[in-house]
Amino acid sequence: MNFSIPSDSEKLGKERLEFLEAFKRNCKRTILEMLRTSQSGHPGGSLSCLDFLAVLYAFRISHTQEKIIVSNGHISPGVYAVLAEMGVVDKEEVIKTYRQFNSNFEGHVTRHVPGIYYGTGPLGIGVSVASGLAWAGKKNKETAKVFGVMGDGEMQEGQVHEMALWAAKEKLDNLVLFVDYNRVQLTDSLEKTLPIDVVEFFKSKNWKVIEIDGHNDEQIWEAIHGSCKKGRPLAIIGKTIMGKGIPGMEEDGEKLSSTWHGKAPKPEQIDEMLGKKELLVTEEELKVLEDFRKERKFIPLKPSFVENLKPMNLDTGDPILYGLDEITDCRSAYGKALLDLAKRNKNIVASTADLGGSVMTKFVAAELPDQFIEFGIAEQNMVSVSGGLSLLDIVPFCSTFGAFMTSRGRDQARVNDINRTNVKMVSTHCGLSVGEDGPTHQAIDDMVSMSALLNTNVIEPADPNHCDRIIRYVASHYGNFYVRMGRAKLPALTKEDGSVFFDENYTYKYGQTDILRSGSEITILASGACVHEALKARDKAKNPNKIEIIIVSSNKKFDQTLEDSIRRTKKVVTVEDHGVYGGLGMSVANFCVEKGIELQKFKSLGVREYQLSGKPAELYRAARIDSESILKELN
Repeated sequence: MNFSIPSDSEKLGKERLEFLEAFKRNCKRTILEMLRTSQSGHPGGSLSCLDFLAVLYAFRISHTQEKIIVSNGHISPGVYAVLAEMGVVDKEEVIKTYRQFNSNFEGHVTRHVPGIYYGTGPLGIGVSVASGLAWAGKKNKETAKVFGVMGDGEMQEGQVHEMALWAAKEKLDNLVLFVDYNRVQLTDSLEKTLPIDVVEFFKSKNWKVIEIDGHNDEQIWEAIHGSCKKGRPLAIIGKTIMGKGIPGMEEDGEKLSSTWHGKAPKPEQIDEMLGKKELLVTEEELKVLEDFRKERKFIPLKPSFVENLKPMNLDTGDPILYGLDEITDCRSAYGKALLDLAKRNKNIVASTADLGGSVMTKFVAAELPDQFIEFGIAEQNMVSVSGGLSLLDIVPFCSTFGAFMTSRGRDQARVNDINRTNVKMVSTHCGLSVGEDGPTHQAIDDMVSMSALLNTNVIEPADPNHCDRIIRYVASHYGNFYVRMGRAKLPALTKEDGSVFFDENYTYKYGQTDILRSGSEITILASGACVHEALKARDKAKNPNKIEIIIVSSNKKFDQTLEDSIRRTKKVVTVEDHGVYGGLGMSVANFCVEKGIELQKFKSLGVREYQLSGKPAELYRAARIDSESILKELN
């Protein structure tokens, strides 16, 4: 047997094919032993993808260290078995702890395992991440390819459509995607569940397509190094059989039965399978496999999880000061701060989903086109690509309307959150301030949606100066961020002496609250544009000095300033341009309970029902979050 690396134009040949057969038989044994431990998992797709994974790792990735993203993350038994056979992970640990409590070997591929660059599960996400890695490689003029693996049923996901269009538009000829065409999905065959022409799918989007026997190692090898046409990504359609190589499973796969898609054999079945001659590995073959591991010394990068909010080495520049005579919107302040940051830091990339003129990434697009990505109306692909980019020391800012980021892109943001990425999601047109666009575009549940993510930080600026400083903080601190802002223009907030509140000496810190006006008897906690309504209400009050206004930038983290105020006054009114369910009011109420603060008065002002079209002032009045409604609660 021969396991030497062939040249790109060389065939594997008989001896390498013999080696691969031994390699794969041992992987199949590992897969079955893992399933005996777990008694759950997905053997069918693991086995139909195994030939491709074995060829790719043994004769390509182990030599080139190129990246691979497994989008159909449920085939973790196959991936972990290959990594074990490569010597990357301990085989006995994989077998004993797969899917067990406190094990790194989770049910879907995870970044906790060396060699896994992005953890996947929900289908469609991984292919976008792979395309993002390919975009970065092409931008940096790297020669390495990026490989992706996906299932055929996965192509039913709309995100795959988004990715395929974008990868073709960006001419990602360094992207190679293997489609496991076993024609079976979880409940039934592909044809009976939702038919799709996998070949025409990619051809229609201007991809190069190669059709192969997904169990023919020579064809796999040739396709990996094959006729990638310049300017076009490559899709390898591998016709496979679910459960391939395991007696009792393969027969069902040939019949297009979904029996073994997500079902583990019983222990006695596994014992019987392992005893079959098709799975026996000789002592001589085991010795060759051991020699292979010693010779390859394949050591992929270990997973790295950066601490949330850790400062990054990034030039934040000097803040822009918006004066008292300048009324503008937070989205423009965002766009200008982002442009300044991008000029100073070449690793900052701005992107949007056909809304550059609205979310103000247009400034970067116009002046720094190499640091801008247009995704088209494809929010899911945008958020996942950003997740991949962020793991390559790129700082991606992706922007769209709040209603789209937190609904269309929420699944993708969640998986980024699990992967501890570094994506800066900035949404505009949030809340009732969108006005005439109506309830479909009035994001009033976005903050609670993103606040629920364990590793995502949420922020809302109160005026353009506040926004500028927040964006600079977000850029320079590691972690996923969701920053929301409205569309309306706002004046600069002022101190009691009439000077700019968020002036050149102001520094933002996550969770920081700021006393806009001091008071002795009641605390108004306001966020975003509602800070201005609270200030108007205080100015109209008979005894304004009794009213303290605190600007709250996040409904997820509070500081000592806020706690001291509500302990002192014991009377609280919260005001937000957001739904009351799960918004600022509920967060403050929960905070008070946890801190043991007994209040004499508590009122949460926020959106309690969908509004129709109208001017922001009209909608604020209808929702009772305007200055007059606030004033009534102060009496």
